Amino acid sequence: MPSKTVVVGMSGGVDSSVAAYLLKEQGYNVIGLFMMNWEETDPSGACTADGDFADVARVCSALEIPYYSVNFAKQYKDRVFRYFLDEYAAGRTPNPDVLCNREIKFGPFLEYALGMGADFIATGHYCKIEHVPGKTRLLKAKDASKDQTYFLNQVREKQLEKVMFPLADLTKAEVREIAAKLNMSTAKKKDSTGICFIGERNFRKFLQEYLPARPGKIVTLQGETVGEHIGLMYYTLGQRKGLDLGGKHGEEGRWFVVKKDLQNNVLYVSHGDESPLYSRACRVENLNWIGYIPQRTQFVNAKFRYRQPEQEVTLTVEKDGALVEFEEPQRAVTEGQYAVFYGGPACLGGGVITEVIY
Repeated sequence: MPSKTVVVGMSGGVDSSVAAYLLKEQGYNVIGLFMMNWEETDPSGACTADGDFADVARVCSALEIPYYSVNFAKQYKDRVFRYFLDEYAAGRTPNPDVLCNREIKFGPFLEYALGMGADFIATGHYCKIEHVPGKTRLLKAKDASKDQTYFLNQVREKQLEKVMFPLADLTKAEVREIAAKLNMSTAKKKDSTGICFIGERNFRKFLQEYLPARPGKIVTLQGETVGEHIGLMYYTLGQRKGLDLGGKHGEEGRWFVVKKDLQNNVLYVSHGDESPLYSRACRVENLNWIGYIPQRTQFVNAKFRYRQPEQEVTLTVEKDGALVEFEEPQRAVTEGQYAVFYGGPACLGGGVITEVIY
């Protein structure tokens, strides 16, 4: 009986490199596929993705597996980047990496791989998949510090039916150890951070290339003007750095962002007192459930940002979304980000935060 074919999404990093190796060791027919999602050249005129593809070529050649490249830059701009810009223009703080997983990695990439004859696709994500009769469940990874289920909360259950996550039961340290033993060129490669298409660049400078900045007043909740902002889109709730308010009101306590008034182009700040940042509930829309059928009301755990520990909440499903009531007040819950729900080891799904209730 011929072995199953798995197309691995190769990024040029250590995680996807080891994922490909493990699948080959398990007897699968493995093919590497590199995605070009963002077309850009550096100051010397070289394509910034060339270096990553060169790493893919080195790894796949060493593993003796075929590798290819596919360009999804147009789909990325249409489905992800346009949303990113629209959300920032509306004063919200989006998470395009969540959308990229649904709209690109488990969308066009999956379709392309199946067209190549794949039985499954695989990525270097840290999470688990469980296929049981009638449903597919998304489970947390062994390495809690690297678990990436948060970023997969919007992937449709149907999209996950033909997905494998080879790193499910490995820690990051173990992955790097495997890569080092194999002398992989990616063994010590630094993990990518931040939004994928921005990379290590200055975020404000990048955004200025696409959205016009509208300077305005920085005002305290008591109505005192204390400075000027360079554009609401450059600030997030709870932000402390980059306000340039110096020693106003003395040195005791720090300034931080507590609210953005898009209509009047005003940035509200607080000095020392963080209580305005704490909310008691939020509303979410665009709910996506993974292997879970919600009741009208349920007690689950939730995360409102990637690195946050899970929080106890009451989730009430409504006509156009859900009300999420917090067991404990939550700091800096932000419109445009995702509320992601958990039950035991399973990621149940999530939705985008559209309203924060104080």
